[in-house]
Amino acid sequence: MASTLIWPLAALASWAACWFLYRLLLSQGLLLALAAASLLGLALAWPHARRWRRVIIAAGFPLSLLVSAQGLLPAWAWLLPLGLLLLAYPQRSWRDAPLFPTPVGALDELSQQITLQADDKVLDAGCGLGAGLRALRRAYPQARVEGIEWSHLLAFLSRLRCPWAQVHQGDMWALDWRPYRLVYLFQRPESMAQAWDKAHAELAPGSWLASLDFEVAERQPDARIDLDHGRRLWVYRI
Repeated sequence: MASTLIWPLAALASWAACWFLYRLLLSQGLLLALAAASLLGLALAWPHARRWRRVIIAAGFPLSLLVSAQGLLPAWAWLLPLGLLLLAYPQRSWRDAPLFPTPVGALDELSQQITLQADDKVLDAGCGLGAGLRALRRAYPQARVEGIEWSHLLAFLSRLRCPWAQVHQGDMWALDWRPYRLVYLFQRPESMAQAWDKAHAELAPGSWLASLDFEVAERQPDARIDLDHGRRLWVYRI
């Protein structure tokens, strides 16, 4: 099923299936083909846990059909979003989280749980466009904020948005976490066991791992901060 594929392959496979069904049934009538393809999109979207993924998958077919019917885009233009996606997220990075921006103020209460000294180094592992870097600087203006991002494009844009932070382009799992007092993550549930193993192996005793939304399975957090809209910040001390 499409829902078991790595994102964004799940979305691409779902849209392709909707278009295939639409073309298959078009000879039987336009309304039938439209209804069947749209319902298939809804059915493929439903198994996904995150609402934004459901919306993207369900809306993909009708929106693309509308634009195509209006003649606003040539056929080759549909390759442009895929090209931009591959540029922003090379295939190797799909095993980690897609672009999950940290909400403004999501880390404001973190300083009440974790005290950092001047010049302590903090890392946003998978910093994307720099939203997490900004949130970390807001919480710890005295700390030295760094980020790492696999995508060359996102790392470049993050440097532009956060000139005060040191942004590395590379693999967050290959980077040595030993210099950091706090590592912040906004990844995915499947990544948390690997993140905890790495943090436990490399971070010094007394250092911290903080994760937005996703907890470490079978590991009691040292603190849990409840945020707006049902979000939670999970805090673990090494």
